[in-house]
Amino acid sequence: MINSIITRSTARLLAGCAGAAVLGSAVLAQDAGPARVDQGVDIAPFCGTDPIRVALVDGWGGDTWRKITFAELQDEAAACPNVTVEDHTDAGGDQQTYNAAINGYATQGYEIILAFTDFGDAAIPAYRMSNGNGTTMVPYFNQLAGRPGFDYAVNPYQDSFAIGKQYAEWLGTALEGEGNVLMLGGPAGATSSAVFLKGFKEGLAAHPGLTLLDENFIATNWNPADAQKAAAGLIAKYGDTIDGIASDYGVTTLATVKAFEQAGMAVPAQATIATSNELNCKYTEAVAANEGWKYLALDGSTADIRFALRQALAAHNGIEIDEPLGVVPYIYADSTTDTMPKCSDTAPPDADLSSLLPEEKLQALFAQ
Repeated sequence: MINSIITRSTARLLAGCAGAAVLGSAVLAQDAGPARVDQGVDIAPFCGTDPIRVALVDGWGGDTWRKITFAELQDEAAACPNVTVEDHTDAGGDQQTYNAAINGYATQGYEIILAFTDFGDAAIPAYRMSNGNGTTMVPYFNQLAGRPGFDYAVNPYQDSFAIGKQYAEWLGTALEGEGNVLMLGGPAGATSSAVFLKGFKEGLAAHPGLTLLDENFIATNWNPADAQKAAAGLIAKYGDTIDGIASDYGVTTLATVKAFEQAGMAVPAQATIATSNELNCKYTEAVAANEGWKYLALDGSTADIRFALRQALAAHNGIEIDEPLGVVPYIYADSTTDTMPKCSDTAPPDADLSSLLPEEKLQALFAQ
């Protein structure tokens, strides 16, 4: 995620396509608004009684975020005595391997296949081939453009629009209604970043004193080197007139903070998501030294898979579920309310300590 240990996986997790997502005929979900990731419903009513095998397919699953996510899946499934999480495939960034794993699990008769939407809509044909005949196919995290009940059973997703709007609302408070702001995104044209930006702009409309310096998001490729270069360019262009920066990835925020520090400038307010132990330790150390910046971190995204499993079980068992398809993270750090993030000297730099796993399970995972 950060510096030399960044992988493509977490960049991919922010990519993908936005589109329509509603449930198939087997289950009804209330999608009037997103659910907060740390306030999900009880899984017990959706377990059913028949044995259910679950497999998880990651397009790229080698980093700590993915390991925590798989552990969250196992922890959630443990509440259902008839449900077993039997396998996990890391496709190593190769879509053919990803598709083959999905097809293989369907051929083996797995009742539920969960797949992180690393490849966006490009993977819909694989989802379609695997959905049905006793297999419930559930791609999750990014909102897809396929047809629920046909291309897949259901598509739980992280609501980027709602998050972008929350950024703007927070900046309105943090900057007391006045200032110049920017948004940093992924590669030029990244759909998920465009959705973040759309929500950000809608939120800014309620704060006329906040000026968006660029109508487009600033491309960073979700890469620390490119992000730091982009931030340096913004410093050269706008100097100290930048009051706040929103980003759709913690790696980008970490690189931005470093760019301002290297330029000898005060770090502007930062609103971000999917942070890391390194970034949050850097922030807590800055606060301790009375050099902290205004900071909002929205986290808990490793627990999105808990929502995906509940939706999958409801769809597989034909049980109505009163839980939104859209999910938003919870506030993990907020300088305006003195909410401090965790910092660990023993956890990996790329670890996401906002996980809903019990502390002992999280530490045991890091010790592996």
